[in-house]
Amino acid sequence: MTDLSDTSPAAMRDLTRQIRTWARELGFQQVGISDGALPEAERHLADWLDAGYHGDMDYMRHHGSKRSRVTELVPGTRRVISVRMDYLPAPAADPGETLANPERAFIARYALGRDYHKLMRKRLQRLADRIRETHGAFGYRAIVDSAPAMEKPLAAKAGLGWIGKHTLLLNRHAGSWFFLGELLTDLPLPVDAPVSNHCGSCSACMQICPTQAIIAPYVLDARRCIAYFTIESHEAIPPELRPAMGNRVFGCDDCQMVCPWNRYAQFSAEPDFAPRHGLDTASLRRLFGWTEDTFLARTEGSAIRRLGHVRWLRNLAVALGNAAPSEAVREALRQRLDHPSEMVREHVRWGLDQQMGSEQ
Repeated sequence: MTDLSDTSPAAMRDLTRQIRTWARELGFQQVGISDGALPEAERHLADWLDAGYHGDMDYMRHHGSKRSRVTELVPGTRRVISVRMDYLPAPAADPGETLANPERAFIARYALGRDYHKLMRKRLQRLADRIRETHGAFGYRAIVDSAPAMEKPLAAKAGLGWIGKHTLLLNRHAGSWFFLGELLTDLPLPVDAPVSNHCGSCSACMQICPTQAIIAPYVLDARRCIAYFTIESHEAIPPELRPAMGNRVFGCDDCQMVCPWNRYAQFSAEPDFAPRHGLDTASLRRLFGWTEDTFLARTEGSAIRRLGHVRWLRNLAVALGNAAPSEAVREALRQRLDHPSEMVREHVRWGLDQQMGSEQ
């Protein structure tokens, strides 16, 4: 057994080989290691924030340079172990078919099953436990969206892929349907080399975006992004963007669905990522009829729960307004006209106006 007092290059290479093996055994599809320095990403983030593209996600500014400098986030950090885990659920209904059916609710593939944050953080903790049990105590912190670390630039620097024009991480052998996590450590592990960008002249993601939120290659204006205003925003959905939202009620996968690299994506073997409560085929009217108690019960352990019932109804009211006009849809909307939330009532009225206007 190698003691962690031995941090020679040979010992660290041996440990890195073991880390890769343990990570695969824990369900991670790939591991990469970087020194965590992100000067270019830091400049890009500063420009993005200065342009106001973050909308009302003010927390993006709160931690200052800690977001791009892991040594400030966790003092003593020498390396970042980045991991990825595939999440595309094999049994789920075809996303294209769901989008094409105006009576169904489209929910981003990552949110159909259980919330990935706890699952991945537990696996990273088990990876850290393996290192400690085998080699001795060391300093680390496991992160899965639980600290202001720039997971995509870190993963790119660790060789897990490159950041595409849609600002998601892309991998030549796995596309983009995967989650990312990090283990910040004080171990002087050997680092991996970044991979080159393979987007080329392709602009499919930019062209398909329903609201044209990708305003330039590698630049996303969150204020126009369906994922932002259906998940992150606590305000009313901009009226001018509501028609383009279609039946997307939690997130948007269009840019991933059209990406040529996702022909290589692998289905997830994780049972927790399989669709729950029929969310991959659920009708808009059924979901709109959920009481708050039903919403809380059906979304327990799900990323959707963070919305709360009011924003859930907000999103569904817009999607129902975009649905094919019918008396059944109008009646469903009318049932919420006296909802206690003015935001819900306003979106319901908009939905009814759309329904009535479509028949004129």
